[in-house]
Amino acid sequence: MSTQPARRSAIRLAGLLFGVGVLHFVRPEPFDGIVPRALPGRARTYTYVSGVAEIAVAGALVAPRTRRWGGTLAAALFVAVFPANVQMAVTWLRSPKTSPAAKALAVARLPLQIPMITEAWKVRRLSR
Repeated sequence: MSTQPARRSAIRLAGLLFGVGVLHFVRPEPFDGIVPRALPGRARTYTYVSGVAEIAVAGALVAPRTRRWGGTLAAALFVAVFPANVQMAVTWLRSPKTSPAAKALAVARLPLQIPMITEAWKVRRLSR
């Protein structure tokens, strides 16, 4: 059984992951653009695979029996998508079409991965 703080954190993370995962299918183009170019294959494949992964991890976080494993998977997922976030920041910083506010946002969101990873690890730690 999970503790109440783990449940609340898990539900918040699950909502975030589910929403973003669905966006990978509804509007895949922005996600295609942040797939690091060094990866082999088509960007759209990575977009869809990461969308499925986010939705699956959200499901694992919601279910009490898999919440601990979901916290582990969420932390790993946040680490795994970090290169795409860096790619987005680099692309937006180099683009003359990107507004200064969007450039600042792209850079500011990079350190936000840290609290998301720690929140996921908290879910893992507090879930039984």
